[in-house]
Amino acid sequence: MPASHDLSGLMKFLGRDEWLECFEGVFDEHFGPILDEGEAEFEDLAELLGDHWANTLWGCAFEDFLTQDFEGEPTNIVDAYLKRRGWKESAQSRAYMAALSTSVMSLYEVSNVIPGTSFVARDLIRDSEPITVSEGSATKTLKQWDRLAARIVPVMGKNIMSGGVLPFTPQASETLFDGLKGLFGKRNAKKLPAVKDEELQAAASMFTLSWLFDTLGRVAGPKLQNTDGDEIVFHNVRFPLETGARQEDIAIRLNNIPAFSQADAKFWNWLEETPKGGSKTNAVAAPAMDTTMDNGSPVLGNIELKGRFLHLSANSAARATRGTALIQQTLGDLVRTPLTEIRTVEQMMAEEPGSGAETSRSTITPEIAEQTVHEYLNRHYLETLDQPVKMLGNKTPRQAAKTTAGRQKLVDWLKYLENQTAKQPDPTHPMASYSVEWMWKELGVHDLRR
Repeated sequence: MPASHDLSGLMKFLGRDEWLECFEGVFDEHFGPILDEGEAEFEDLAELLGDHWANTLWGCAFEDFLTQDFEGEPTNIVDAYLKRRGWKESAQSRAYMAALSTSVMSLYEVSNVIPGTSFVARDLIRDSEPITVSEGSATKTLKQWDRLAARIVPVMGKNIMSGGVLPFTPQASETLFDGLKGLFGKRNAKKLPAVKDEELQAAASMFTLSWLFDTLGRVAGPKLQNTDGDEIVFHNVRFPLETGARQEDIAIRLNNIPAFSQADAKFWNWLEETPKGGSKTNAVAAPAMDTTMDNGSPVLGNIELKGRFLHLSANSAARATRGTALIQQTLGDLVRTPLTEIRTVEQMMAEEPGSGAETSRSTITPEIAEQTVHEYLNRHYLETLDQPVKMLGNKTPRQAAKTTAGRQKLVDWLKYLENQTAKQPDPTHPMASYSVEWMWKELGVHDLRR
């Protein structure tokens, strides 16, 4: 934050007895429901979330405190500070403090990010026109469709963000909207009623609590996974054939495994015999990678005979373990102890064949890895268009596209998928180069992508 927006003097002023007790009441509104439930202290949150988020959370409560009036004269700490100590502050700093004293916390959607300069913020709670926000450091990491709980205040002709900014996931947003609907309307209402600034100002602690409930409830962020919920880690299990074992003998025994579907003389698809529940419902919006057959049966892995080796490939440790046990039980003394090659998606992308070195036939180049991941995702999302999605109220995307309310949920879901792709920290990661724009067009909502 620029020095002209420094609140250190105001924070020191908070230590005066007449204000400290008032601040403790506001602090308890923001953190009491969380801390009391777990019989914890604020320092425990700092240890769990890290100093950065602890300071940000404290800042959210402090900025809320700056907007409140209490008994006595003066009633507001900013008014009192500027009256007694304002001469020490620059004109811009005084203007910033005064703007904070009347500010409102709201939830904004980010678009049109210009790194190091600005972004456009659309208020998701109040019916107002999008505004351009001048911001330097945050715009270097902000991505299209990010959601931020923030105070955006006008200071000397520019809209700027305060320091208490919290990134919101769709789940945290849903928690917040449910709380606001319960406070200002009906909890089961389809949309939030019109909210006045002073009403939203009084509900500032809901933003902190919604963010905390969501953040503390998640152990880790979304990861690339298969439809079993296993993290994607590619396994190639290579079984040497025993001396004297013939490929014909191997094929006969493999064909006795009901889950193995033979595609040609040396290749089998390992299928999920009974899809769980008949159809899969996405429990989360995070992308899942898997191949399915034309009849909808999920493919758990592939088995291939290559010379004197039998290869099992699977995209998770759990599946590789299951497949290995199944093959060893069936083939018995026809194969020897297998060797397993394990590669994460990141390792596959990072590995380049050495100059002049002999390249193994099984080496996967970054280009092939990216193509493989994109093909998985294309197939997965094409299938998902006809499967229930939790974020869409357990309707399929195609069903959601048929109603006005459904289309709005569909837009939020597509923005979330697009946003998660944009947030990949490694630009060479296959997810970073994947585009879901085709889905907007396929579902007929491309005109709502704004």
